[in-house]
Amino acid sequence: MSRSTLDLWVGIFVTIGLGALLFLALKVGNLTSFNNAPGYRVEARFDNIGGLKLRAPVKAAGVAVGRVDRIRLDPATYQAVVTLRIDRGFEFTADTIASILTSGLLGEVYVGLDVGGEAKMIGDGGKIGKTQSAMVLEKLIGQFLFDKAGGAGK
Repeated sequence: MSRSTLDLWVGIFVTIGLGALLFLALKVGNLTSFNNAPGYRVEARFDNIGGLKLRAPVKAAGVAVGRVDRIRLDPATYQAVVTLRIDRGFEFTADTIASILTSGLLGEVYVGLDVGGEAKMIGDGGKIGKTQSAMVLEKLIGQFLFDKAGGAGK
């Protein structure tokens, strides 16, 4: 095997390795799609979004139907306003419930959509009226301990 053939194979191997590292970095960073897929935007308001991040998945029945497009704080109500980009192939009823959920105990945070029974659909720029905020484990433990401490003195 000549030196130039060996250099060629090493170059191919290094290129494939760098491509694999780039793919993994994009997959971990939730950046696998560079284009803005066609879809429509819907707003939902939450009291607490927990660890929800931009580009987090939006799921219905466990199937990814969109992504979190924007998160902001409403200065008047001090609620988190989350803008969801729903893919064009999916429509949801006007009484859909949006919940902040977690995959497993320490998994990713995502928005879950539970469809209602109304005939009217949410359109582009629509608002989801019924929401369920994230359950913060530290807050629940603190309430439990506070209730136990308060009950011990009686």
